[in-house]
Amino acid sequence: MTDPGLSRRTLLRVSAVAAGSVALAACSSNNPGSTGSGNGNGTSSPTNSAAVGSTVDPLPKPAKFNEAPQLAEQVKSGKLPAIAERLPENPYVIPHKWVTPGKYGGQIFTFTPGTEEGSHAEYMYGHSLLRYLNDGQDIGPGLVESWESNSEATRWELHFRKGLKWSDGQPWTTEDIMFWWEDMVLNEEHSEVPPDEARSGKGTLMKMTAPDPLTIVMEFDAPAPLTADRLAMWVNRGNGPGWMEPKHYMKQFHPKYNPKTPKTWASDEGQFDQKRAWTRNPDCPVMTGWRCKSYDEGKIVTFERNPYYWCVMPNGDQLPYLDGMTLTAVARAEIQKLQAQQGKVNFAYGGFTALFLADVAGFKQAQSKNHLRVLLWDAGDGSGSLVFFNQDYFEPKLRKLFRDAKFRQALSHAYNRKEVRRAVYYDTGELTTGTMSPKAIEFQIDGEAKKNYAAWRDSFIDYDPELAKKILDEIGIVDKDGDGKREMADGTKLRIHLDYHADSAPEHVSKNNLLARDWNAIGIDTKLNPVAPEGYGDQWRFGKLMTNTNWETGDGPNCLVYPQWMVPIESSRWAPLQGEFYNVRGTPAEKEQLDLDPFKRTPPRMEPEKGGPIEKLWQLYDQSKIEPDAVKRRQLVWEIAKVHISDGPWLLGVCANTPYIVLVHEDMKNVPEKENLKLGGFAAPWIHPSPAVYDPETWYWTNPEAHTTTP
Repeated sequence: MTDPGLSRRTLLRVSAVAAGSVALAACSSNNPGSTGSGNGNGTSSPTNSAAVGSTVDPLPKPAKFNEAPQLAEQVKSGKLPAIAERLPENPYVIPHKWVTPGKYGGQIFTFTPGTEEGSHAEYMYGHSLLRYLNDGQDIGPGLVESWESNSEATRWELHFRKGLKWSDGQPWTTEDIMFWWEDMVLNEEHSEVPPDEARSGKGTLMKMTAPDPLTIVMEFDAPAPLTADRLAMWVNRGNGPGWMEPKHYMKQFHPKYNPKTPKTWASDEGQFDQKRAWTRNPDCPVMTGWRCKSYDEGKIVTFERNPYYWCVMPNGDQLPYLDGMTLTAVARAEIQKLQAQQGKVNFAYGGFTALFLADVAGFKQAQSKNHLRVLLWDAGDGSGSLVFFNQDYFEPKLRKLFRDAKFRQALSHAYNRKEVRRAVYYDTGELTTGTMSPKAIEFQIDGEAKKNYAAWRDSFIDYDPELAKKILDEIGIVDKDGDGKREMADGTKLRIHLDYHADSAPEHVSKNNLLARDWNAIGIDTKLNPVAPEGYGDQWRFGKLMTNTNWETGDGPNCLVYPQWMVPIESSRWAPLQGEFYNVRGTPAEKEQLDLDPFKRTPPRMEPEKGGPIEKLWQLYDQSKIEPDAVKRRQLVWEIAKVHISDGPWLLGVCANTPYIVLVHEDMKNVPEKENLKLGGFAAPWIHPSPAVYDPETWYWTNPEAHTTTP
């Protein structure tokens, strides 16, 4: 991590309370999903529900509401309105089957690599319009109570909950979305860019209007069938797009509304962006369960309960149960592990820390002293630590070699994945050549889907050094001078660099050492090459680095919401210059600088080979973007996977779906175990935001009074 349609084709109002319905089956029931109740109070009918499951009755609105004692005291003293006035007319009722009514009070105390980490927002799903449920197999409501699309998926209506309020008690309205859209996204002076869900299948921007304070209309010039999926992914105002800002607060820092605003308002150093940073600015209103209470840069961030949070338990308890969270900056991995073993935290999530499988034994041994249980959620990634060659490497002969599927297939067969799996991942996960997530709906939906996934997973996976040598011999990569190392076909020396961030996690370095040993064993001169993180991205997109060896694939739950691993459409993955060429298609830049060397263009970009595999991938992906039928889109994903099999592998993984560590104090309840979750967890992708999708606002202490201060 650094760094996600509709099933009914007629005009259909699907109502959001059936997120209750989707989620009653949710996260751990045996029901495979839901397509929506259509009862005027239910859920969406998203792409990934197209061929699964049945409708489940939604959770009813509670007959009465309950609140935290500290809020009740403020109501009694007149500092807060009554709870019924603070909640929307129809609050979101938490649907997960593993949750039980809890107690109010206590805090989470954990560590974070730094106080400006985007991971802080990943605990809170409250700004999201829609929500992933059932480990991404379904979509339920969020701030949006119900939504609808026409049969072509070119017009979408979003209907928001009546009575929503910001954490300062001010009403939330669609003006807060239009402020973000008109005064930030469409404002060329601000750096905010349109998110994926704002574009049609042709790549053009939607027209967005707000006919009333509770309705947003999105109109596209071509089908935009993935809109609901994309509205659920990420956490808005976190690692995802903003989608809203509290206009009543932020307009004072915007020159359109305040002429005295300094000219630097839109820069990174400007006051506007500093004020909107809600995880660092206690004054900025939020819609999340907790709001920033204090921020000490580089040291500590604290969050406190939002008295206007719009989510409740089935029994009517307003959430969150916990008074707040305290996150202390601990950058060094060894200090994080030591603090966890000593019980100086009462919760820790492996996705945001340096905790890894190698530490499990030590944590379990310390459990009797620190009282931290070890939970293991499935990562849902498709590779483990990954290796991929730069298909646009600047040196022509090596670029041609890296684009030769036979060369990559040979190196895949020379890779002893079983040993890496045993040494690095402790025999967890499933061996794979490297794919999109095995939990993606396109690979889960039925038996044919699972066969298609298995075909991709198992392609070129067999460890067979002799076969690898034979393939290399066939393409002319042989030892010409007798030094034991293979040369290029023209006799040029061949050396492969395994490039990685110099501060990479141990799993990547350990894997690289074993991989280098395997490739050296078949005569490929292979060296590890640590690179300063600061310049890594630019070197990659300019084609200066051979390989990337410190990422993992993990995106989903739908392969098409974030397809960058499957299809080169930007500059950070396996074909950076061709991906950048895709980015400028349809813009004036597409026809500019064609007389320049691709590496000297601004930005560096090159067109794919005519009739080549990347052009095939683009064609299939372009079809998928405007295909309103979910079944046909799924088939297009399978066709993309077949190109990865016939012309790949481009992604050399180890093992998919390894566990993520979650340390939870034994007194904390409602934190789901793997067995509670629909697919065992889906922790790796940022676009399926964990732990936010499991609603930390429902977590509670059996003895809150014992967890009010740092352990």
